[in-house]
Amino acid sequence: MSVTSAVERWLDEAAELTRPAKVLWCDGSPAEYDRLADEMLRDGTLLALNPRTYPGCYLHRSHPSDVARTEQLTFICTWAREDAGPTNNWMPPADGKVRAGAFLRSSMRGRTMYVIPYLMGPAGSPMSRTGVMVTDSAYVVASMHLMTRVGPVAFRHMRSDDDFVAGLHSLGDLSPERRLILHFPEEQLIWSVGSGYGGNALLGKKCHALRIASWRARQEGWLAEHMLIIGVEDPAGRVTYLAAAMPSASGKTNLSMVVSTLPGWRAWTLGDDIAWMWIDAQGQLRAINPERGFFGVAPNTSPRTNRNATEMVHANTIFTNVALTPSGEPWWEGLTPEPPAGLVDWQGQPWRPGGGPAAHPNSRFTVPVAQCPSVAPNWEDPQGVPISGLIFGSRRSAVIPLVFEAFDWRHGVFLGSAMSTETTAAITGTVGLVRRDPMAMLPFCGYNMADYFAHWLTTGPRIATPPRIFRVNWFRRDADGRFLWPGYGENMRVLRWMVERIRGSADAVETPIGWVPTPAALDTSGLDLGPAQLAAALRCDRGEWLAALRDLDAFYAGFGPRLPASIAETLAETRRRLRDSARR
Repeated sequence: MSVTSAVERWLDEAAELTRPAKVLWCDGSPAEYDRLADEMLRDGTLLALNPRTYPGCYLHRSHPSDVARTEQLTFICTWAREDAGPTNNWMPPADGKVRAGAFLRSSMRGRTMYVIPYLMGPAGSPMSRTGVMVTDSAYVVASMHLMTRVGPVAFRHMRSDDDFVAGLHSLGDLSPERRLILHFPEEQLIWSVGSGYGGNALLGKKCHALRIASWRARQEGWLAEHMLIIGVEDPAGRVTYLAAAMPSASGKTNLSMVVSTLPGWRAWTLGDDIAWMWIDAQGQLRAINPERGFFGVAPNTSPRTNRNATEMVHANTIFTNVALTPSGEPWWEGLTPEPPAGLVDWQGQPWRPGGGPAAHPNSRFTVPVAQCPSVAPNWEDPQGVPISGLIFGSRRSAVIPLVFEAFDWRHGVFLGSAMSTETTAAITGTVGLVRRDPMAMLPFCGYNMADYFAHWLTTGPRIATPPRIFRVNWFRRDADGRFLWPGYGENMRVLRWMVERIRGSADAVETPIGWVPTPAALDTSGLDLGPAQLAAALRCDRGEWLAALRDLDAFYAGFGPRLPASIAETLAETRRRLRDSARR
């Protein structure tokens, strides 16, 4: 492997701090992956699943205190506090290195330090970026094999001696009191200690591909976003590409792999979580998926909700914190109508009904993208795909209609900045609370979100034909708590309306919040969905909206004078349109 002097210096510093017993370079080969798996099977880090029904699949159980992202222990370490902004935890870089350094010092004593050169993005893409990560977790190495492109290909894409994101990870003692995830965007550096959970330990994922990449994207004029990428093919064979931002466990993976119920329409999967987007020489917004694998939420994934996902995880998959059947197969709530008898729960204990969930609510699967039955044939095109539409979606039981379109780019950025969602198990904390999550990026933006909004606002005018921006909510409920929209495969009906809006052929009615489909514009043929239920799903309730907008004032005020003026102006315009609508 051709290693630059900057990489060598950084590895020497990491080894000097952590004091490993030995250093092992990873080459990304299948043989290396198999060797790691065999070692983990011997030491109990992995359990082999049924080789007949789940060949090449394993179960990993994490520490009970280490099962989700730990936002309260995740920091942005910029020289100036205001550059991190009010929505990030901030720590001065020097202080961060002192605190985390105390936990990392000699943390790899008696352990192997694995060196993982990895590439985010397809080989040959102008957007692909290199990372070099060290870790003392074989589970992390195996997962990085699945999630990124590991090996010499990473060094071939470096543009200069120091063109890489450096990531230092150690399990430490897995104590929550000695756990920190630190990002130093000005140094292109990540330190993580005390956690083996995916988002805290697979540093190529949220840490690199969003927090560090978003900082770099603003500097270089592109976008690093928490977005799926999907191609929607119509009966004539034309494919329209969309990117969608949705908080974790809010239907994002299901939408990225949606199985259409509309004859002649289908969806192609290009990515389920992260999109890097840039403007090409012709002014077209294009996107790549920087990842090589899926790190999906298992609970409620089933043949009914996501047939493609349940098919793709039957081989070469690492499951984390799911339950185990007597026949050695993975199980989680929602996979089957009833739990099978004889389950062992996610902590390895016999499970009985009423004793809590058998699988952890944030249990996961890690699997290569290429195994997805709906994977697009061009998903690794180095030039990416042209994006014609952007979607902001979240889990809200009220207020937000099923779908509506922004008036223009400026209005769409406002809608994204105003997004809120009901919390899920992917985030440490209480489930079901409404919290702000602009563009689904609040936990992942590596700098001040006011500057992030400004970056979005300046990006639109640089695009020759800016994508149309849509807002969706599959989770609106009626007064009895029932979902108003069937969701899952039926969401293709909403995607079809978006595609037809992009082409100028679908009807919509202007409302104070944007363009809402006319009842006839959404194809509801064959659905058990009456006119009243559809109207309720699409309703823009003036009172609900004015109350929701009041909550925005305090959120925006937290950004002070850095908040772009157009965000405040659009908020005022939206209020004015809502109030004027009552007088008509």
